[in-house]
This record gives sequence, structure tokens and C-alpha cells, in this order.
Amino acid sequence: MRTVSLKLLLLLLLGLRHHAESGSTVKFLPGLEGPLPFELETGYIGIGEEEELQSFYYFIKSEKNPEEDPLLIWISGGPGCSSISALLFENGPVTIKLEVYNGSLPSLVSTTYSWTKMANIIFLDQPVGAGFSYSRTPLVDKISDTGEVKRIYEFLQKWLSKHQQFFSNPFYVGGDSYSGMVVPALVQEIAKGNYQINLQGYILGNPITDTESEQNYQIPYAHGMALISDELYESMKRICKENYVNVDSLNTKCYKLIKDYQKCIHKLNKYHILLPDCDITSPDCFLYRYSLMTFWANDKSVRGALQVNKGSIGEWVQCNYKNISYNYDIKSSVAYHMKNSIDGYRSLIYK
Repeated sequence: MRTVSLKLLLLLLLGLRHHAESGSTVKFLPGLEGPLPFELETGYIGIGEEEELQSFYYFIKSEKNPEEDPLLIWISGGPGCSSISALLFENGPVTIKLEVYNGSLPSLVSTTYSWTKMANIIFLDQPVGAGFSYSRTPLVDKISDTGEVKRIYEFLQKWLSKHQQFFSNPFYVGGDSYSGMVVPALVQEIAKGNYQINLQGYILGNPITDTESEQNYQIPYAHGMALISDELYESMKRICKENYVNVDSLNTKCYKLIKDYQKCIHKLNKYHILLPDCDITSPDCFLYRYSLMTFWANDKSVRGALQVNKGSIGEWVQCNYKNISYNYDIKSSVAYHMKNSIDGYRSLIYK
């Protein structure tokens, strides 16, 4: 009689236990004509001993060779922003059609640059409270960076237990913005874990690496991009001593220089410094597409197609900053990057 390993038995039991939570295939998306030209699955994974946390995900199979192509999990920033922003505006196979909203459902169009042309991608709404992810019971403790690392790792174990055909695929972690604090730590958590994930490396776009010194870095960047004069920059370096965050109230000279700096940049859009600041609800604003996404995601037909649990959340918002109590307990991700590099994991960091 063939012996079944304890690990395999546990995986099978885990898969049976969570069978009711298995994702479902989505054949059509409101706003896009005809059946989907790619394979989309949506669903929830229960996190925690009582599975009180319900993590929502979108999974799109590679259009090339899903059996062998890499598997990537994508985590958006914020913290608290839905991963559908990445799916629709960064690396997914469909996007919102840019047109003035007239009260009807915004349209979707296919893209030509999707990473799913050669990779399987899980777009995860995290932490709980982001996107369509929710908690069945009120959260007692604050959500934190280190806590999310463990929860995402648990998500991966449970997701793979139900998609065991992807165990051997090369695995990568990806994200942008604030996820630059979480992704390197997650890579380390996966690497030291005893779960068989074929981890190869990670990808980060515009990542934050240091929450305490981020503003200090903005001044040299503004100078390098010619947003402030040489004279102002040199004065700030000399008088503020390159500390522009915790300014002593008695240091009136530094305080005045920071006010001068803010006058130079206050009309610029912080998401795109080559463009002026603008109202996201105005069709002339380059961020207007996010307004269209909000209209689309809050449509009843869209929630039905994505198989979102009825009554699980109220209004969908792109980034749920107001309702997520968050503890920023990873102050710098540099040490994680160094450890991952020493351990031989590849990384691609881009702006």
C-alpha cells in the first residue's frame, strides 16, 4: 500500500475544509461586449482560526501556457487600496474606457500590454476592508504590516491547496506604492516557511522603503526634478540639516524654508508631477478614470458578475483609508531587501 505523506494529507484536508469557499469562474463582465477572452476566477479565502476574515481575490490564468508560466500574486498599496486598480489600470487584460460618465455603466475595453499574456496573476484585496474583502466580526486589533505578512502567507497556502496544479510554477510576489513595505517581508516569510512554494523573486513599482524618512527624500527629488531652485535646496540642506519632518518649532528659519518649498509644489499633482493638481471628478483630470472605476465597481450587475457576497460591504471605494485602523510597524524595508538578495531571490524595482 502506498504511503501518503503527512503534508499531503494535511493539504487534502485543508482543501476539503475550504471547498465551499472555492472560487467561481466568471464568463462575462458588465461593460465588456461578449464572453471574456481570458479565464477569470473570483472568490474568497477565509483567514484566521474561525475564518472571520474573508479575503477577496481575482485570479486570471496566463493566456500563453498556464501550466508552466509563472504564478504572481499582486498586492496594491495604500494601505487599503483595492487590487482591481492594478487589474484595470496597470497590468491586467481589460481597462475602463475613458469617456464622460452619463449615468450608465462605464465600458471596458481589452488591453494589449497585460502581464497575463505570459503569467498567471492573483490580484488580492488586502488588508481586510480593502476592495471587497471584509470581516464577519468586528476587528479587535489594529491591522499591521507584520500581521498582513502572515495573513497573506496564510492566504497563499489555502489558495494553493485548492489550486494544486500551480504548486510547481515559478512563484513571484508583486506590488506597488505602500506594498513596498509589505512585499519584501512577505518574500522572507515565504522563504523561511515550511510550505512548498516555488519562490523565485519579487517585483515592485514605485515602492515606499522607509515610512519615517519618506518626506526627507522628497526634497532632494524635487531639486533633482528642477521643481525648486538650487538656492532654496542648498539653504534647506544647510539650515534644516536634511531633516524636513521633525522640525523644531524654534527653528523658524527652517520652517520658513519648508513653507517656501510647499509654495513651489502645491499646484503640482503628487501622482504625476508633470501635470497640475486636479479634481478627480472632472473629465479633464487624468485621475478621472478612477471615478469611472468607482461607478463600475459599485454597480449591482458588476457585483453580481464578480460574485461578491451580498451585504458584505457597503459602498466600494478605491482606497479605504477612513475605515482601516493600521499600525505601520515596519519602519524600513531595506533590511528585508538585503536579506532577500543575499538569499538569492531576484528582484525588479522600477519607477
